[in-house]
Amino acid sequence: MSAQSRGSGRFGPGVVPVAVPMAVMLGVGLWGLDRGGMWGDESVTFQVAQRTVPQIWRLLHDVDAVHGLYYLLMHAVLAVHPDEVVLRLPSVCAAAATAGLVAALGVRLAGPRVGLWAGLLYAITPMTGHYAQEGRSYTLVAAGVAGATLLLLGAVEAVTARAWWPYGTVVALTCLLHELAVLVLCAHAATLALMRVPRRAWSGWGRAAGAVVLLLLPLVWVSQGQSGQVAWLVTPGWDEAERLVRHFCPGPAGVVFWASLLLMAVGLRTRRPAAVALPLLLVPPGILMTVSQARPLFHERYVLYSLAGASLLVAAGAGRVAGVLGRLRFDGRRVRVGGRQAHALLGVTGVLALTVTFVHHLPVHRQDRSAAHRPDNLAVVSALALRQVRPGDPVLFVPSVGRLAALAYPKGFRQVRDIALREPAPRSGTLWGREATPAELRHRLASVDRVWTIAETYALDPRWSPRDPVERTKLAVLTQEFTVREEHARGGVVLRLHVRKAPAGTPSRDYPPGSATTARLPANHPAAPPSRPRPVPW
Repeated sequence: MSAQSRGSGRFGPGVVPVAVPMAVMLGVGLWGLDRGGMWGDESVTFQVAQRTVPQIWRLLHDVDAVHGLYYLLMHAVLAVHPDEVVLRLPSVCAAAATAGLVAALGVRLAGPRVGLWAGLLYAITPMTGHYAQEGRSYTLVAAGVAGATLLLLGAVEAVTARAWWPYGTVVALTCLLHELAVLVLCAHAATLALMRVPRRAWSGWGRAAGAVVLLLLPLVWVSQGQSGQVAWLVTPGWDEAERLVRHFCPGPAGVVFWASLLLMAVGLRTRRPAAVALPLLLVPPGILMTVSQARPLFHERYVLYSLAGASLLVAAGAGRVAGVLGRLRFDGRRVRVGGRQAHALLGVTGVLALTVTFVHHLPVHRQDRSAAHRPDNLAVVSALALRQVRPGDPVLFVPSVGRLAALAYPKGFRQVRDIALREPAPRSGTLWGREATPAELRHRLASVDRVWTIAETYALDPRWSPRDPVERTKLAVLTQEFTVREEHARGGVVLRLHVRKAPAGTPSRDYPPGSATTARLPANHPAAPPSRPRPVPW
């Protein structure tokens, strides 16, 4: 008898161990979903998905082809209502589906109790909640991988070659959502080897995997020419590996973390669950980290789908421990209330332990639902511009990626003049628009006496040396011809008012501040006007 049939009566209908984790994950995902601001990557999804299909298709020829299918999906979603919450709803639903699929895997491999625990572990892990509330494709990829793994087990047990095509179709769609999901094929190959499947199963899997790779080759070829999109990634080291291990656990530190590692070790003794969970947990991150030693490609979100392996392995270990506890003897007598009652008691105890774990790490979950916990908050940037910049003032984005704030939240920039922009983003087939040439930009800046800059914090570092000649021109003109009058920092971005330097021997003109509450630079700041009194430091 399979593990599924052996435990089919322990929790009543088989749907319960799957439905409960899905409901919990849905609640966790919806909690605080409207956190009040998109960050950079989300804003890209938001503004690209609202373009026409021909405009999206044109964009993918030059940039972000790896997210093409996701953008088309979100184009249909945002056509219903373009809103931050709607933007994130597909990720929440995909995370809930993944929790249910992880539970279904646990049920199939080790019975309803382990399935319930695995699904709940996945749902309460902070990393899952983080990406469930992000308007990007990573939770959809995780759902595809979990579904493909479940189909893999079904195809292995089937007797016909036709059973492999649903598996191949799901893997192909998942890889089209993000091409690095193709690494799951390596994990599945390791699973087949550990399960010692017959040659017939290898043959079916090989045909399906080959079809997926052939379908993916054009996307890989196009995305290779767009590798500049991930040029910011660095070579991962042991710190990144340790961080990933902690993020894969329901508690990133303390007793819960070490207990999870211990249960994973125990879970390795369970043959079938370990054969599925261990390769899923280790193979994709291991391959990506190894490749990234030569060409950095690693980020934890690219292997979010491997988190399912950790949840399965911890649950399998907990199931093995529970089985041992049910067979303990004291004073020569076996401590058992009865098979069904004992299993029910152990199952409830496990759920209570997971509930306590979730409550203990509520501060981590609560912090993650703050917009300030993301890399930047473009809503705050737009609100700051609306408050400080006067209608008709010229604005300069340094670098041009800062224009995402204006694209995601145009209200704060509706009456300003984007002095560097030559062609808007949708019409130019770019993410944030096409800018003027260096000569054109110098000519435009020569005609103004004041200009606001919206700068990423790294762009203010004197050591930053951009390759783009337009960005170098921005920095050169601002340094040579302007001085800083005001500075405000919000949402990971700095807003500065630059005024033109007075010619030598000419008294400087007095430019009115943007508002009565403007924060000015200290008098001893090298860029501050010498005649100003020292205010309270910012």
